[in-house]
Amino acid sequence: MSGVRKRIGFLSFGHWQPIAGSQVQTARDALVQTVELAVAAEELGVDGAHVRVHHFARQLAAPFPLLAAMAARTSRIELGTGVIDMRYENPLYMAEEAAAADLLADGRLQLGVSRGSPETALRGAQAFGYVPAEGSDDGAMAREHTALFRAAISGAAVVDADPKMTGGVRGRLPIQPQSPGLADRIWWGSGTRATAVWAAEQGMNLMSSTLLTEDTGVPFDELQAEQIDRFRAAWADAGWEREPRVSISRSVMPITSDLDRQYFGAKSGEDQVGYLEGARSRFGKSYVGEPDQLAEELAKDAAVRNADTLLLTVPNMLGVDYNAHLLETIVAHVAPAIGWERAQ
Repeated sequence: MSGVRKRIGFLSFGHWQPIAGSQVQTARDALVQTVELAVAAEELGVDGAHVRVHHFARQLAAPFPLLAAMAARTSRIELGTGVIDMRYENPLYMAEEAAAADLLADGRLQLGVSRGSPETALRGAQAFGYVPAEGSDDGAMAREHTALFRAAISGAAVVDADPKMTGGVRGRLPIQPQSPGLADRIWWGSGTRATAVWAAEQGMNLMSSTLLTEDTGVPFDELQAEQIDRFRAAWADAGWEREPRVSISRSVMPITSDLDRQYFGAKSGEDQVGYLEGARSRFGKSYVGEPDQLAEELAKDAAVRNADTLLLTVPNMLGVDYNAHLLETIVAHVAPAIGWERAQ
C-alpha cells in the first residue's frame, strides 16, 4: 500500500419511504439528496461519494444518470458504485454509459461491480432478459458480463463494421465513446477470500463490505484483513504493474447529541454470524459512540488499517443536513486516527 493515500468516502443505499420521520419521501428526493450530499461531502474534504445499486426496491437503481448529475455539481470527489449487479447488465450498453459518465466526471468514476446480493425479486435478472446458459449459473453469467464490459471499456473491437456504411472499409469496431483510464478503476465486490484472489488475478481492485459469506471463527475485521492480504499476494503473483486499491465499508455513527443517541443508541455492537443463501456468514459490527471512542476503536480495526479506502454507510433517510453533520464529525474527530488527511 506504499504511496497510496488513505481515503474516506460515503456509501448511500438511497432508501426512500413515504413514512413519518423520513426526510426522503420519494424517488426524486433520494436522487436529488444524493447529489446534494456529494456536494456537501466534497466541501468537507471527503474523498468519495458512492451509491449502492438495487433493483425492484425503493432504493437507488440506475447509477449512470445519477453519477453524471453528481459529476456536474462537483469537481474533485471520486464518484462510484458499491456495487452494480452484473447479472442485470447489458455489457456493451453499460460500457457506453460508463464511458460517457466518466468523461463528464473528468476521470473520477470508481465503479464497483459484482455478482450481486440477495434481492427482493425472484429471478430478477431474467425479468431484464438475462438467463444463464445451460449448465451455467448466475455467478458465471455475471463474470461473463463483467469480462465483456471490461474489454469494451478497454477499447476492444466487439462488432464487425458494415462496409456499406464505412466506404468499403472492413474490420471490427469498438464501442464509443472511450474514456482512457476507466478500465483501471473497476472494483470487484468480493464476499469471500477466494473471490478476492480471483479479482486480483483479473486485475480488478477489491471492494469488500461489512458482510463475508464465510466464517472461520475469528473476528470480522481479522477475517477481512486476511482477505485483503490474500488479494494483495495474488495481485503481486499476477505481475500487474499498477498498485491496486482496496476499499471496505463500515457503519460509523458518532454520538454528539441526544438526537444521535435516540437514533443509534450509545455504544458499538458486536459481529453477527448467520446464514445467507445457505452459507454461514459473518457480518461486521456497527461503530457507535463518542468521537474519541470511535477513533480508538477504528484505529484497532485490522481491515481499516489494511485498506486504502474506507466507505462510510450513511442513514440517508435522515436527510442531507444530518448526514453532512455526521461526515463533518468523522473527518474532524475520527478519521485522523486511521491515518486520513484532507486532500490538498
